[in-house]
Amino acid sequence: MSKKIVIAGAGIGGLCAALALAKRGFEVAVYEQSSQVAEVGAGLQLSPNAMHVLNAFGIVEQVKAKGFRPKSAVMRHFQSGKTYFTVPLGDIATRKFAADYLHIHRADLHTILYTECKNLHISIYLGQQLQSYQHAADKLSIQFDNDQSVEADLLIGADGIKSKVQACMLGQTPAQFTGQVAWRGVVDANRLPQGLVKPNANLWVGPGKHFVSYYLRGGELVNFVAVQERSDWQKESWHEAGDIEELRQTFAGWHPEVSELLAATEQCFLWALFDRQPLSHWADKNVALLGDACHPMLPFLAQGAAMAIEDSYALAHCLAEQTLTDQSSVNQNHLQNALYKYQQIRLARASGIQRGARKNAGLYHMSTTIDKTKLAVLSGLANLGLSDAIAANNLDAIYGYNIIEDLS
Repeated sequence: MSKKIVIAGAGIGGLCAALALAKRGFEVAVYEQSSQVAEVGAGLQLSPNAMHVLNAFGIVEQVKAKGFRPKSAVMRHFQSGKTYFTVPLGDIATRKFAADYLHIHRADLHTILYTECKNLHISIYLGQQLQSYQHAADKLSIQFDNDQSVEADLLIGADGIKSKVQACMLGQTPAQFTGQVAWRGVVDANRLPQGLVKPNANLWVGPGKHFVSYYLRGGELVNFVAVQERSDWQKESWHEAGDIEELRQTFAGWHPEVSELLAATEQCFLWALFDRQPLSHWADKNVALLGDACHPMLPFLAQGAAMAIEDSYALAHCLAEQTLTDQSSVNQNHLQNALYKYQQIRLARASGIQRGARKNAGLYHMSTTIDKTKLAVLSGLANLGLSDAIAANNLDAIYGYNIIEDLS
């Protein structure tokens, strides 16, 4: 089983795909456009559906050692602090889904994945920006911006929302600005009043904006993401510094748990949120897309990383299954069939969650009369003790999915 697979992109999705494939015996090479392997950003949420895959990779204990396990997911009113719903996490989620729900710093997860890739002797080439590919006989010819090229049996595009692989496969189409921007920052917990930030996935919703906060690294850090509707900022870079005073003014008048957190914040970053419509297909013969390259997720269900992680397992499973069907006569048809099966397994679920995340933007920002009515109903149900069960049921289809069991 020596088929050479090239992966474009060494982010979380690309490294997970490399691990999944290498552990199945494939020869894998990863090409990353950046000159160094580093994950920007701050926190992310790993729900049980993602943790099942990390457990299969044999790295779940390392992830847990670097993470924080929240007690609940709580949605509250931006001023009064009234609770719309509380979804139990912690021990309850672990028992319910047979896996933890964790918060982790992106850099920590990325380091774990990268180290495991190096332990498996996976080749990772830096400063290599893929430009295009061509089908050539039984091989692929892959071109990079430094005029170098390589041949491979398969190409996996894990190169993000501005994917060059997707552009080559489907034509150049720009991602669409959503009219929303996200502020992100990390604060040392010891700079905050003790107990200010609750040990939950905290979601505050208000007109035209929302605010999320949670702990990282066992409670040493507090991560926040603040999303605001505005049209005058369309830079996509996660490295772009934001004006902390502007951020404080933007969320002035919000609950003290928000305003005091921002008062202790020393720096923040600001980037525009872009989106794409769900794709009808992710595969072109022996080329396939993965993660944000085929289903970029707005951060309103906290499933961007989780979907890429699920993709990686499904991709490796399909390729290994097709290859093992008849090892003596593996050919391009086998490999192409595997990629189309991967697409068939993943497309509906990922596209559905992609749409669900987009839909939540309206609810979180009280955007329409319908959204305001939904929140009023949730508030009334909360008074009756019923909203928690409704919210939990809506999340069960996401968190309760175990791709390991589904494909076994």
